[in-house]
Amino acid sequence: MKYVIILIALFAVNTTVNAQTKTKHHAMHHMKSSAKDCIMMKDGTMMMMKNGKMMEMENDMTMKNGTVCMKDGTCKMKNGKTMMMKNGDKCYMDGKMMMKDKMDKMKM
Repeated sequence: MKYVIILIALFAVNTTVNAQTKTKHHAMHHMKSSAKDCIMMKDGTMMMMKNGKMMEMENDMTMKNGTVCMKDGTCKMKNGKTMMMKNGDKCYMDGKMMMKDKMDKMKM
C-alpha cells in the first residue's frame, strides 16, 4: 500500500511540473513572435512587421499604450508629444519606441 501512495504522489508531482513547463514554453513562444511585431520607417516608407512578414502600412495605427503612428511616420504619444520616425526607427505594438541609433549602440 505504501508503494501505491508513493507512486500516486510521484505521478501527481510529475504531472504538475510537466503542465507548468508546457505553459511557460507556450507563453515564451507566443511572446517571441509578437515581440517582433512592429512598425518601422524603411527608406521613407512606413512598413509593418506582422508574424515575420513585412508589408507597407495601410492605415494609421493606435498602439496598446495609446501612441498613434501615422502612415507618414508621425507618432503622437498619449501625453501629446509628437515625433517623426527616421529610417530604421521602430515602434512595437505595445507603443515602445526603439530608435535606430539606440539599436546600433546596443549591438556594440
